[in-house]
Amino acid sequence: MSSFGLPKLPYEYGALEPYIDSTTMNIHHTKHHATYINNVNGVLSGPNGDAIKGLSLEAIQRNIASLPDAIKTPVRNSGGGHYNHTMFWTLMAGVGSANSSPFGDLKTAIDSEFGSFDEMQKQFNTAAATRFGSGWAWLCVDDSKKLYICSTPNQDNPLMAGIAEKPGTPILGLDVWEHAYYLKYQNRRPEYISAFWNVVNWDKVVENYNAALGGNAAVMDVPLE
Repeated sequence: MSSFGLPKLPYEYGALEPYIDSTTMNIHHTKHHATYINNVNGVLSGPNGDAIKGLSLEAIQRNIASLPDAIKTPVRNSGGGHYNHTMFWTLMAGVGSANSSPFGDLKTAIDSEFGSFDEMQKQFNTAAATRFGSGWAWLCVDDSKKLYICSTPNQDNPLMAGIAEKPGTPILGLDVWEHAYYLKYQNRRPEYISAFWNVVNWDKVVENYNAALGGNAAVMDVPLE
C-alpha cells in the first residue's frame, strides 16, 4: 500500500481562537501528528511491514493486539497517534460554524444514558482531568449501541480490542497530552478541558454516532501518498 500522508485541517490554525491558540494547533499538526505518521510509515517500509500493508488505518487499530511483537508497540503508539489525531481535528470547528450542542438521536441517547448533557460533560471532564500523565478522553458507543465515557493512556483508543479496557467505537475524543494545551494553559488542564466544549463540532459527532450505530467507525479522510 502507499504510505500515510498528513491530513489537511478543515479550518485555519487560528480558527479555534481564543480557546485553542494557533501556535499550538500549528505545532500539534505539523510536528507532533506528522511524527506519528513518519513513524508508522517507517514500520510499513520495514521488514515486518507486510503485517499492516493493505490495512486501513481503522483496521490497524482493531488488529494491534494480534500484530507481531516486533512492531506491536510502535504501531500501537504511532498508528494510534495517527488515528487519534486524524479524528481529533474533525471534531472541532470555529465558533458559530457548526452546531454548538448535541441534537437528534445523539441528544436523546445522551439524555437517556447520562440524564442530561451537563452530566455527560461532567463525567467526560472528570475522565479527561484524571487521566494520569498523557492520554485521551472519549465518548464511545459500545457493542450494545449504548454510550459510555472512558479514557485511554498514551495513544491508545477504544478501537484497540484486546488492549482497551472497554472496547468500543469512539465518536468524540479529547487529547490531554500536554503538547495539546501547554503553550496556552500550562498546567491548567481543567481550564483547557472546559474551553474545548466551545469548539466541539457537534455536526461531526452526530455523524460519528450515526455511523457507530451502523457498526462503522468515525467518518474521516485518511490521505495516502
